[in-house]
Amino acid sequence: AGDKPAVQPVEGLPWQIDILPNGETRVFGLIPARSTLDDARGRFGMDMEIAVIAAPGEPGSLEAYSSSVTTGMIMGRMILVADVDRETVTQLRQRAIKSAHMDGSTRKYILRHDDLARAWRSPIAGITFIPAANLDEQTVLSRFGEPAARIRADARIEHFLYPDKGLDLALDSKGKEVLQYVAPRQFARLRKPLIKATSSTRGP
Repeated sequence: AGDKPAVQPVEGLPWQIDILPNGETRVFGLIPARSTLDDARGRFGMDMEIAVIAAPGEPGSLEAYSSSVTTGMIMGRMILVADVDRETVTQLRQRAIKSAHMDGSTRKYILRHDDLARAWRSPIAGITFIPAANLDEQTVLSRFGEPAARIRADARIEHFLYPDKGLDLALDSKGKEVLQYVAPRQFARLRKPLIKATSSTRGP
């Protein structure tokens, strides 16, 4: 009778990445390349926004985003990029009801009501999480483990790569950390730009 109630374990933390039997991963309760944007909206709140985001001269991408989510007590910003082809993104953008400037020259295209249901059903290609609290190297290694590789982008930013978890963690010594998650089989999407960038900065 005097037993204390069991403490429920905290779930949904950024380092709690389940590797599933088929090689897929689950993080924040979502499975990249399988879960949909609507699954994320159901988990993190109906105030999540969706739009086509495009820089000048680029086709853009379909993204859902929230400026404030809580994942297992960790607060931060979340951006989800949809796995849709360029033609679909172009169609959504052309039919947008309006657009607005975001950072710099990047524009946000607000979707027509008729396109919203279709857009929310799109699978998630990648998840970006930017925690409100700053991480340091010791915290990254103790929480996420030893990375398969570390790539320094510049004096401020170093990438910790976890291919089996589908995670690229960018540790920023003077700014916010950026955690990018994809399906492990699609990890080359995260690694290739880093390799190309570091190669170009080192010269021939």
